[in-house]
Amino acid sequence: MANDQDKTSAGASSKPKGSPRFDLAFQPEYGTTVPVATDVLRIVCENPSPFTFKGTGTFIVTGGPGSREAAVIDPGPIDEKHLGAILGALDGYTLTHILVTHTHHDHSPLAQALKEATGAPITGCAAWSPRQSAGGEVKRGLDAANDADYTPDETMSDGDTIGIGGRVLTAIATPGHAANHLAFSLDDEVLFPGDHVMGWSTTVIAPPDGHMRSYMESLEKILAREEAHYLPSHGGEIRNPHRYVRGLITHRKQRETQIVKRLKEGDTTISQMVPKLYPELDAKLHFAAALSVRAHIDDLIERGIAERIDGDDAYRLVQGFKRRER
Repeated sequence: MANDQDKTSAGASSKPKGSPRFDLAFQPEYGTTVPVATDVLRIVCENPSPFTFKGTGTFIVTGGPGSREAAVIDPGPIDEKHLGAILGALDGYTLTHILVTHTHHDHSPLAQALKEATGAPITGCAAWSPRQSAGGEVKRGLDAANDADYTPDETMSDGDTIGIGGRVLTAIATPGHAANHLAFSLDDEVLFPGDHVMGWSTTVIAPPDGHMRSYMESLEKILAREEAHYLPSHGGEIRNPHRYVRGLITHRKQRETQIVKRLKEGDTTISQMVPKLYPELDAKLHFAAALSVRAHIDDLIERGIAERIDGDDAYRLVQGFKRRER
């Protein structure tokens, strides 16, 4: 899922200075199997939206020379055409694992149908579990985006591995966009970051399942890794990922600075802040932007920088606070 103003294909934005440059040129041919890395194929589902960009990319990882084993990463939403395209691409292979990065409806629901068609186990992230926001109940969060029917046969934790022929996929816990989010590394060469990093947009962090501090820590975590090629679930590949991830971190820190400034200048509600933080954003997208601001404010509350006002959906800086680095 994309975030706030950065998901507009028109390109209008109020991104903080230093933000990464997003690539909006990706144009998939739906249902077509495309090689995107050694032993990796991609098929894009035709489910474009403001949150999925051109659609969900499903990846097929094969086992290399002499192997007829394969794994599927993020089967996608319930879509018969997409299921048929995946099964067609798997012709001649034995599907050994169905991997899921997280349980949003554009990633995991088709896993069950793929399991029934192939007998392969559903592996990867844990089942979704509701969580509380630091700032209190979220009246309009994105919990409805989660696939509550997802039931994995095996759950992977940080550092767990599976072999696909001569290749190895490693799970990397990357909570933030979703509490159960995993990325997958192929032999420390290619990273499948799911929705944690996307080349076309920043990532939505929607409380209560989305958590800003976890997201920032997960960005730092993958920044320290070796992979030089990212294949996100939405949009095109990222070929200079370390520079790009540093830009994402800068973007979020600068957005936080803007929010602290709004609080200093007397704004107390998110609805007051959003038009000033995102002056070029279509009003129809203010809800998504508000979720991002809420995630930042939750983080400020957790760090003792901001507080709720008398239990209302209003906030202020803690008197005499000192800015604390992450």
